[in-house]
Amino acid sequence: MEVKLLSHTPNTQQLVATAARLCYSADDIDDILKKMEDEKGKKLINKLIKLGHQSPFEHISFTFGISGVSRSLTHQLVRHRIASYSQKSQRYVAESKFDYITPPSIQKNEEAAKKYGQLMEKIANCYEELSEIAPKEDARYVLPNSCETKIVATFNARSLFNFFNHRMCTRAQWEIRLLSEKIYEIVNEIAPEIFSHFGASCDSLGYCPEGSMCCGKAPTLEEKRRQK
Repeated sequence: MEVKLLSHTPNTQQLVATAARLCYSADDIDDILKKMEDEKGKKLINKLIKLGHQSPFEHISFTFGISGVSRSLTHQLVRHRIASYSQKSQRYVAESKFDYITPPSIQKNEEAAKKYGQLMEKIANCYEELSEIAPKEDARYVLPNSCETKIVATFNARSLFNFFNHRMCTRAQWEIRLLSEKIYEIVNEIAPEIFSHFGASCDSLGYCPEGSMCCGKAPTLEEKRRQK
């Protein structure tokens, strides 16, 4: 899996703080922008996060180039609907001898890995045969979820908060959890004053919202209420 940052909004902290301050100030935008350059901007960011006032964070965005991932992952990724996606098309791009992703649980099991590889080879052969007698858009129906794909994804910061809440959780599927961790490393390096406050839901909320499915890393909401 490879995740590259293709583009992002500059001056993230200053822009978010300016957007927030504008709601409560009669000053010109340029004047507010100058005032939010230093510690004032940082303090306001911390206040917004503590209050749960997240709409100003929608003004900053990050675009990623993601490759070496499976169709299984991107099926999950696009459920995060407040984002923009452009994915390699199996309708127009031939998938002859396609690359595929092997889950770690299969890779470390010799027998499972052998069966898995044999099946991928059979599917690849079937796809090639179908491609000779049917359009690619129809031959692709035999391709597996493991088929390697590439996607460009753009999120605003508020959408990333939600993405991290759900996908950095220990209960998230391994591949999308790995993606969330890689994206988090990138954005937290750019804007730690913003993203260091976020992560899995338990890190952001201080309790686990998963109820009976809690992994035990943090108390559930019910347990936290009992502690009071």
